[in-house]
Amino acid sequence: MSEYALDIDLADFTQHVIEESKRRPVVVDFWAPWCGPCKSLKPILEKLAAEYGGKFLLAKINSDENQELAARYGVRGIPSVKAFVNGELVDEFSGALPEGEVRAFLDRLVPGPADELSRQAAAVRAAGDAAGALELLAEASRMDPGHIGVRLDAAEIMLDLNEADEARRLLGGVPDDADPRVPALKARLQFMGVTGEDEAALSARVAANENDLDARLKLANLLVAAGQYEAGMDQLLEIVRRDRAFEDDIGRKTLLSVFNLLGGGELVSRYRRLLASALN
Repeated sequence: MSEYALDIDLADFTQHVIEESKRRPVVVDFWAPWCGPCKSLKPILEKLAAEYGGKFLLAKINSDENQELAARYGVRGIPSVKAFVNGELVDEFSGALPEGEVRAFLDRLVPGPADELSRQAAAVRAAGDAAGALELLAEASRMDPGHIGVRLDAAEIMLDLNEADEARRLLGGVPDDADPRVPALKARLQFMGVTGEDEAALSARVAANENDLDARLKLANLLVAAGQYEAGMDQLLEIVRRDRAFEDDIGRKTLLSVFNLLGGGELVSRYRRLLASALN
């Protein structure tokens, strides 16, 4: 028992895991007295908890005595280590890993200097100083060039400033599954700066020829860029209904980009159902 590691049970789980994880990462070690691998992993975790000096809390749970907690978090074998951040389970591993792999697991959780600068940048940005925030993010990027979160924070500011080229550079090469924000940011970039077309003229073309799918697509992009999401999605649905092959299924693909842009909610759910119906 130390200030960096605690034995906990069901009674104090919420306090020491859920609530504490809103202040710093909490690493939960499900173990049992009879478990051989637990006996090799436990001292590694305790050593690293002390070495990291309180940057995370190690919470040790005897799974035999806390079967309800073990069942709640899907513990099927021990040792089972689960990491909590902001009250949510964010990462885990099972079995006794060597110290190097445990350290790598912890390093993904524990904020580093670049993360601290990123938090400072968020506060500066919230105060209305976008340039100051970008300076802090540039410093963070120099510290950790591969930090995806820092890159996305900068891209988000560039999108707010309508700096499409720089936002495109920052987002280039970032996989969609690297961070939950990536699809939405790429969708914002896709619809940014849709100009050079006249809404009335495009609407007239569609009225004159309902199968003018080029006009429908341009109109849809223009409407979405202007925040008229339902009207834009209606045009995209009509493209899907009329010709799935048009520009390599561009109607459906653009609809998915709008879903990413909006992120969720009742409107997206409704149009997902409409798209599913159109595809049948």
